[in-house]
Amino acid sequence: MARKFLYLIAILIVLAIAALVSYRLWGPQLIRFATVPSATFEALPAQPANAYADPKLWIARPDKRGNPALWTPTGYQPATAPIAAVFYIHPTSYLDRSHWNAPLDDAEANDRAILFLRGQATAFNESGAIWAPRYRQATFGAFLTSQAEATQALDLAYRDVTAAFDQFLKEAGDRPIILAGHSQGALHLTRLLRERIAGTPLAKRIVAAYVVGWPVSRTTDLPLLGLAECTRADQAGCILSWQSFAEPAEPQLIIDTFDTTTGFNGQPRKGTPMVCTNPLTGTADAAAPATANLGTLLPSADLASATVVAGQVPARCEGRGLLLIGAGPNMGSYVLPGNNYHVYDYSLFWANVRADAARRLAAFEAR
Repeated sequence: MARKFLYLIAILIVLAIAALVSYRLWGPQLIRFATVPSATFEALPAQPANAYADPKLWIARPDKRGNPALWTPTGYQPATAPIAAVFYIHPTSYLDRSHWNAPLDDAEANDRAILFLRGQATAFNESGAIWAPRYRQATFGAFLTSQAEATQALDLAYRDVTAAFDQFLKEAGDRPIILAGHSQGALHLTRLLRERIAGTPLAKRIVAAYVVGWPVSRTTDLPLLGLAECTRADQAGCILSWQSFAEPAEPQLIIDTFDTTTGFNGQPRKGTPMVCTNPLTGTADAAAPATANLGTLLPSADLASATVVAGQVPARCEGRGLLLIGAGPNMGSYVLPGNNYHVYDYSLFWANVRADAARRLAAFEAR
């Protein structure tokens, strides 16, 4: 019996090694095979006029019963009379490969989106009332292929975002505006800045834009977004962006993909520096020890028992604009290959983001 057990252990070890070798050799191909849709792209119609007047199309809005954007961990409270209005675009929560775009009633994707909102957007509920739309997001596999369908899927998702943004502007009145997004949400936010905000009177109402988890080239993108990069902790009307990696970081897949793309000015992004804001300092290209971290939101299964723990995570901007966080804390099972803490870009610095938004809103109000 003991010998059979040892044989079983040996077989499991061999299989584990084989799986690791296979991932290293063919990892991207395997992921693409598992996630990129084989279905034909569905050219879905635009949302009806005033569709986003319906509260059902919002994950969060100030008048929503059971509003998940009002959640806070122990020791924190949302503002009772928030000054600003926050427009938050959630990251990819649809992982299915049966469609290029998420159906709005997909329960699993919607549940994930709520978890993302609670771990990210709630950092802003001390400063602003939060609007967070449901949208027909592009599926995860759309980011792993150069097929034309991927671009079509992202365009469709962006049309929903703009429709939601128009409704948000109607309901927010003349309040100062905080913009926030992550990953796919941040990608749509860059396009929103470029096409709907840059060069308009609306730009003067922006307290800050948190374009997190998506690379922004300082030379080919930033000049066309209508806002400067945040270089001071008390600066208003500016853009923050970061991508978190523990060390040793292996960001080559991200950088190689970034280098194949074209910037908003039509020039290649290859070799260009990326915007990197250190969320611990609120400044560009700065370094800060873990003692400067006011609180990392440590996850739980549903965030109901999540806690904020200070002094756990340092941060510094290095290289072409990656945010390095030392060895990296134990945040759960969603750390991506290459020590990429993408899923936790906000959670790692939740309390600092909260303080950052309040500080920039105070500067905006004083201005």
